[in-house]
Amino acid sequence: MNSFDFEVFLADHPIFSLRQLAAARGDEESQDAARNQLKHHLSTGRIKAVTRGVYALVPPGIDAQRYLPDTFLVAQAARPKGVFSYHSALELLGEAHSVWHECTLHCDRRREPIEVGPTRILFLATPKPLARRKLQMIGIRSVAHQVRHLVTTGPERTLVEGFRRPHRVGGLEELLESTRGFSMMDFDILRQVLEAYDERTLWAAVGWLAERDREQWSTPEGFLDLCRQQGLRQNQYLVRGLRGGRLISGWKLIVPETLLTAADDHAANR
Repeated sequence: MNSFDFEVFLADHPIFSLRQLAAARGDEESQDAARNQLKHHLSTGRIKAVTRGVYALVPPGIDAQRYLPDTFLVAQAARPKGVFSYHSALELLGEAHSVWHECTLHCDRRREPIEVGPTRILFLATPKPLARRKLQMIGIRSVAHQVRHLVTTGPERTLVEGFRRPHRVGGLEELLESTRGFSMMDFDILRQVLEAYDERTLWAAVGWLAERDREQWSTPEGFLDLCRQQGLRQNQYLVRGLRGGRLISGWKLIVPETLLTAADDHAANR
């Protein structure tokens, strides 16, 4: 067995899984020793069981029953290979504009959710177009969060997937307001993500936004041309099933009035 210091482990893993503890102890194949080590700390309230197989270090002076551990760290401990996505990605990228009591990760397959106080952690299967092409890790990045580094979708993939599943990012208004905080875009990655999803509406939606924010993002004209080539062939609503809005003729998109800006008014009238 390797030399194991539980205090050092806790300093780096304030929230951890039984499997992580067993691996650090050097007896991952048998988790009984790790479970036995936890018993005393669980009984004193120093360690709290968050959900099956996931535990949290309770800060001194705080009642274990009332302590709500960090949702992101709980999610990572439960699914270490998960990729944070949608509104959770906006939060980790530092650009979310609203409180959202839903934490989402893309995993190998859908799993049962976890409740942490008012927040629900959803383990969603990787979107089929990406899983089918084995592109689960496209457009991701590592971000620091407390004592850990978490894997999340970057600005480019978060934008595309937000247009694809707007209810997961808190709605399109939240998505567009948040993306104003992206100081730049990697258009090569953005192109790769769009090609992976291969949906005309996504090409048009991203092209429209990239044109709207072209000064902020220094959008290449070649990227806009590609979006037009791969985009819609006939007029279509940006929000499926929603009627009303204004046609952005250059992109054949009918966009809700609440999402339009002065720049869009100019584009619509060209």
